[in-house]
Amino acid sequence: MNADQAVAPEPARRFSVRLREARNLGLVGVLAVLVLIGALTEPGQFLTTGTVVLVLTQASVIGVITVGMTFVIIGGGIDLSVGAVVALATVWATTRSTQQFGITGIVFTAVAVGVGCGLVSGLLIAYGRLVAFIGTLAMLASARGLAIQLSQGRTQTVTSSNQALVDLGYQDSYVLGIPPLVLIFAAVALVGWLVLNRTTFGRRTYAIGGNLEAARLAGINVKLHTCLLYVLSGLCCGIASVMLIILTSSGTSGNGNLYELDAIAAVIIGGTLLSGGRGTLVGSVLGVLVFTVISVLFTLNNLPTAVQQLAKGVIIVLAVLVQRRASLYSSERTTR
Repeated sequence: MNADQAVAPEPARRFSVRLREARNLGLVGVLAVLVLIGALTEPGQFLTTGTVVLVLTQASVIGVITVGMTFVIIGGGIDLSVGAVVALATVWATTRSTQQFGITGIVFTAVAVGVGCGLVSGLLIAYGRLVAFIGTLAMLASARGLAIQLSQGRTQTVTSSNQALVDLGYQDSYVLGIPPLVLIFAAVALVGWLVLNRTTFGRRTYAIGGNLEAARLAGINVKLHTCLLYVLSGLCCGIASVMLIILTSSGTSGNGNLYELDAIAAVIIGGTLLSGGRGTLVGSVLGVLVFTVISVLFTLNNLPTAVQQLAKGVIIVLAVLVQRRASLYSSERTTR
């Protein structure tokens, strides 16, 4: 048996596909209900082009991070450091010394910091045999601390010589009415979908998350692949940090606060199992949109942030309970 044969039997695979399709349709239904609620509660503000652009723009940064998180969780891991890595990348990329190299220097530094942090986490987890929770928690603390040290707790603004980067966030830079950040998110999501569903790398990610020992016996280099999953997550964090710099024109150690919660929550309600081995990027993207629409609805209705966080917590619990029930049902079907 080779690596690409380490997959579920055909009946189980067909049932899993049907289950994913039903779950995604359910998320589309949830989005439709949320839009209806917005139309009824704030018809003058919610059903506007400006609100649609706002939802898509707010979903873009966390959406790119969620793409990387989806790969990690499907592979049986978890990444708690994404928010802190984004903060460190924005701070490092907006220092005066970095900005002297222009926009290329800013973008390269942000992406390099993200990839570097992901590589360190991957090495600690894959080769140092640290539990993913502990390894990424250590990276969270280290990255946030380094960001504070580099910025001295101050906000670093993008200089006028690099204003062209910040201008991408303004309406004049929209392409056919679509913000560039949304196009970046769409491109990252599309590439991620292709890699996950049309390449050996994607098949091996599912195999490792489904049964690590079976994947190893099938010839997959589990350690290397696991390390690469965290590098991929770091790459997404680097891209997201560039997008955040465009949105805020600055870098600060406070960036990325609770991004890990939002990303993990979006992945979970999108149908990806926390235990790994099953999930879709389409579901994760829909999960991001659901949470973003909820946040916009709460803001338009002047509900406090605490209520938003409470609602997210309830949704996560419900999603996990539904997952567990679906997994049990799936196991019963495949064993008959």
